[in-house]
Amino acid sequence: MPRVLSDVDRKKIDTDDDGQFYELPRFVTHADDGFTSRLTTVYESKLTPGDRVFDAMSSWISFLPDVQLEYVVGQGLNKAELEANDRLDEYFVQDFNNDQTLPLSENSFDIVCCALSVQYLQYPGDLFSEFGRILTPNGSAIVSFTNRMFPTKAIRAWRTRSMDERAALVEAYYTAGGFSETERIVAQPQTDPFYAVIGRQPPE
Repeated sequence: MPRVLSDVDRKKIDTDDDGQFYELPRFVTHADDGFTSRLTTVYESKLTPGDRVFDAMSSWISFLPDVQLEYVVGQGLNKAELEANDRLDEYFVQDFNNDQTLPLSENSFDIVCCALSVQYLQYPGDLFSEFGRILTPNGSAIVSFTNRMFPTKAIRAWRTRSMDERAALVEAYYTAGGFSETERIVAQPQTDPFYAVIGRQPPE
């Protein structure tokens, strides 16, 4: 697998265990209403009723539209937040910076979502490869972000880049993970810039 980040790139200001940082729940959205509304619209354009969704790095809200889905599995670092998310049929707690292997079956999801969290990944190539493994052929992953972050927990490669450079970095993550193509969506809903990078799995 291509090396996406150097050891310097993945450095964080706060080197303590991420589980300690996220031990207490934060029932906030981390983006303004314009961003979250736009994200729900993007999800709605990509989802089909009956789809199976994996919500990576999730919290108490998934921003999913009112579409009947077969099931939604979430992963995060705070159990209380995941328990409060009424869109999740099941969830598990896992620190992706310690373990990038997903406890999920191959070709078991149609869509992977990762909202407002990609900036914290230290080993994105390995994780995006796992996203590809669990997706069906032609399945998609949707990674969204704005300019907000916990700066002490964001990796150096993210902190030192512009918004467009961050989008290019996410595109590199997809390439390292074996995705066949990417699509970039950029908008300015209100005050928070909206960026989404969508990666597609090759057909069977």
